[in-house]
Amino acid sequence: MKVEQRFKPNEWAVILGASSGFGGAAAVELAKHGMNVFGIHLDRQATMPAVQHVIRDIKHAGCEAVFYNINAADSIKREEALDDIKDRFSEDSSQTVKVLLHSLAFGTLKPFITQKPEDALTQAQMEMTLDVMAHSLVYWTQGLIARKLMKKGGRILAMTSSGGHTVIPYYGAVSAAKASLESHIRQLAMELGPMGITANALMAGVTDTPALRKIPNSNKMLEVARTKNPAGRLTTPEDVAKAVVLLVDDGAHWISGNVIGVDGGEDISSYIG
Repeated sequence: MKVEQRFKPNEWAVILGASSGFGGAAAVELAKHGMNVFGIHLDRQATMPAVQHVIRDIKHAGCEAVFYNINAADSIKREEALDDIKDRFSEDSSQTVKVLLHSLAFGTLKPFITQKPEDALTQAQMEMTLDVMAHSLVYWTQGLIARKLMKKGGRILAMTSSGGHTVIPYYGAVSAAKASLESHIRQLAMELGPMGITANALMAGVTDTPALRKIPNSNKMLEVARTKNPAGRLTTPEDVAKAVVLLVDDGAHWISGNVIGVDGGEDISSYIG
């Protein structure tokens, strides 16, 4: 079945965390609707096949894929990637970054308080988690705007979770990062509004991704979410990817500054059958 081409050939997405999970699914779904992709990811040899699979799917959809295997929180690497994007656009001024999607899942999962101090979350781990999973969104946005790579009609999107407002064992630093990320989205929505650029956070339901599997007792989380969700199933990366496409559409120009649930009603449901 032919997919509707929603986007123009000169439009690009910059996806932070493009190799798997929400980022990978969004990259492919956007490409199916005509959007080219700059993918930012950090993978070693063992996980590179998944990256190549995403790239193949983007190209199979008829779009361009330029991927950078770098640490998205490294300021030097970030500036180099943004400069490279600007250079690629230099020969065609119509090229534009339509969307920046922040889907970085790299943080420390440790309790704040432990019997042995050496087992507790450290200051360095807390700062790293917030820098990668929250603050990096601001720095990438600043870089795009400073280089005039994103213009009116641009979309800033960031992946959050119910962990930003609830308590999960070992999730304290990541929870703080998600809450901070949502705050950054609100601030960006206000500051970018005069430029015609929107900013929203997507709160996905519990999803079986490589990032979730790193959380202690993740199997129990999956079981509870499946039972609690009104639809009787887990959220999938593809569910979220379809929501991304909707919010990137020009018709979503008046939706900004929100935390939008993409969870089938999971977060509001207290029922456990």
